[in-house]
Amino acid sequence: MQHQKTYHQEKMSINGREITVEGPASHKMLTSCTFDEGLDAFRVPEEQYEALLEISELEEGRVIIAREGTHIVGYVTYHYPDPMERWSDGNLPYLLELGAVEITLAHRSGGIGKKLIQLSMEDSFVENYIIITTEYYWHWDLKNTGLDVYEYKDIMIRLMASAGFEVYQTNDPEISAHPANTLMARVGKKITRDQMMEFDKIRFKNRFFF
Repeated sequence: MQHQKTYHQEKMSINGREITVEGPASHKMLTSCTFDEGLDAFRVPEEQYEALLEISELEEGRVIIAREGTHIVGYVTYHYPDPMERWSDGNLPYLLELGAVEITLAHRSGGIGKKLIQLSMEDSFVENYIIITTEYYWHWDLKNTGLDVYEYKDIMIRLMASAGFEVYQTNDPEISAHPANTLMARVGKKITRDQMMEFDKIRFKNRFFF
């Protein structure tokens, strides 16, 4: 599968501050920016920045960023599922995973997260993919939001739904480990019935074994 990427950009004004949301960002674009120290939900900032650089160079990889000037304050990434996860079964070339979405604490108001995800779907080539996101409550910033896991879950579902994601059932043990955990997917308009059936097999892996 030949992955095509079309760059898009949109500017936002939040409390008098201009935020640029753009991508897919190239390796060169990312190296021209600084990375906010508050982007540490998944790794220490230096390692997360390196991860973005690596994803930007993957054939299928997509990195969408939000920046203030040349300072990255948020991002969302897309790439193939980790080989250790069930979602990589069959090495389906049309199955991508939303790897991470993160906004630094000082910039979380104003809808940057929603704009990042919506802009990433403006590239018409995403209609060739099934894009999944696995939402685990232990990744959520419950401390700073003051929300409980179910309130946060509702926010995440609404956020992803704004870009066409829907909740899908699965027997994946990690998703099933807690009722707040959720599998969501955006099925592109060019996905065939056979491709969808392959995805369903992964969602309900070993369902006839007891």
